[in-house]
Amino acid sequence: MNIRCCVIALLALSGPVLAADTVVVLVPDPIGLWLITFGIAFLIAEAALPNYGVVGLGGLVMFVIGAVILTGAEVPIPLIIGLGLISALLLTFLLIRALKTRPRRNVSGDDELLGSVTPITSLQAGNAYIGWVHLQGEQWQVSSETPLQPGQQVRVVARKGLLLEVVAADAAPA
Repeated sequence: MNIRCCVIALLALSGPVLAADTVVVLVPDPIGLWLITFGIAFLIAEAALPNYGVVGLGGLVMFVIGAVILTGAEVPIPLIIGLGLISALLLTFLLIRALKTRPRRNVSGDDELLGSVTPITSLQAGNAYIGWVHLQGEQWQVSSETPLQPGQQVRVVARKGLLLEVVAADAAPA
């Protein structure tokens, strides 16, 4: 996926260069060229690194400063503006994608088990207080202070190792 993002970023950044109506020879100022090169490299690195826009923002700033330095070299202003806007859009896209992945609720572990309601699938032979349930794709052994029946809906109130403590689902939660 990282290689695909880098290729897309390179194509997006090279689009305005290919669409320019004049051929630009970038020879005069090596500092401007280096800043633009590092700016593009930082924007591409933003797609692969798990930071929330720090490297991309630095790349965007370097790119714009390098472009301003090269304006004395007769680089078309629309080219600078186009590349800057595409870089800003790429950075915004990456930031939105990164922020969408952050706030997620728990989908496993004790936080998800406690309070879950599930039916009793079977009971232990000779003991109506211990049974089995199917919860979160796993078979769990359960125990209760009241007798259980197959098919009865129970609510998980605690977990002790691999044993879940349950109460009847219609009982008030503890």
